[in-house]
Amino acid sequence: MKILKSKQNIDFMGKRQIALVFSLVLITIAIGSIVARGLSLGIDFTGGTLIEVGYSESANLESVRKALADSGYGDSSVQQFGTPRDILIRLGSNADADSARLSNEVFASLSKAADSEVELRRVEFVGPQVGDELAEDGALAVLVALIAILMYVAMRFEWRFAVGSVIALVHDVIIVVGLFALLQIEFDLPVLAAVLAVIGYSLNDTIVVFDRIRENFRKMRKGEPVEIVNRSLNETLSRTLVTSLTTILVLLALFFLGGEIIHGFAFALLVGVLTGTYSSIYVASTSILMLGVSKADLMPVKKEGVVDDRP
Repeated sequence: MKILKSKQNIDFMGKRQIALVFSLVLITIAIGSIVARGLSLGIDFTGGTLIEVGYSESANLESVRKALADSGYGDSSVQQFGTPRDILIRLGSNADADSARLSNEVFASLSKAADSEVELRRVEFVGPQVGDELAEDGALAVLVALIAILMYVAMRFEWRFAVGSVIALVHDVIIVVGLFALLQIEFDLPVLAAVLAVIGYSLNDTIVVFDRIRENFRKMRKGEPVEIVNRSLNETLSRTLVTSLTTILVLLALFFLGGEIIHGFAFALLVGVLTGTYSSIYVASTSILMLGVSKADLMPVKKEGVVDDRP
């Protein structure tokens, strides 16, 4: 009981200026990385050819890469897919003029270099035009999601809460995408799906905090906005931490045990959960305080002709 009580007295908002500087530094680094280095887009967006091959025994990735390099495909991406015997090869758009000829050449070079039997399982081709359309649709999906969230939160709470939630979501998206640009991790459709999932997760966490803030603004007769927000954050802290920790445990299992094919997806969600938890406490709550939220903004509107007979 004493531990719970001590948690309820954490002065989150007393450190909001430090958190603001920290967030600005992270966003500056993220935007700088996106502008300076750009995203390492996968063939989903750039176009190219994907080839899946199966080996009768465990495949040596270095041998596969060497065989491809000797055949003139040194810029290809090679990774295990599911098991050590399944290999996924991605070739860029500069080599996709004839996918049938390309797949035959790759298969022949791998068969020649392999000590075991090799099976060609599937070949997928993505044209540059399709990749451009996917990139545009993905950016549009993120934009539409943010606009829909802005409208939803504005109707459910108040416009200051809507602006604060969108600021927090943009903060999370920029940091996740910026980290991919900084580390030059491949950004493909699964990663884009993870970014959209981060938006949903972060919003859910922010809505829980905003619900408690609105409730305490209406319930607490005395207290400044900073004090009320602090109390609300402390009251939702245990729920926030339990949700985040359980989600992180699942994502860690996916990252380490799910195979290389979903590393980008799991990594994006891991970063998103961490930034989403942080932003729901500091970015969203700090934003509504900076926008000047007050008790008058959150009190229910009394309807004309309705008599309040509460004691």
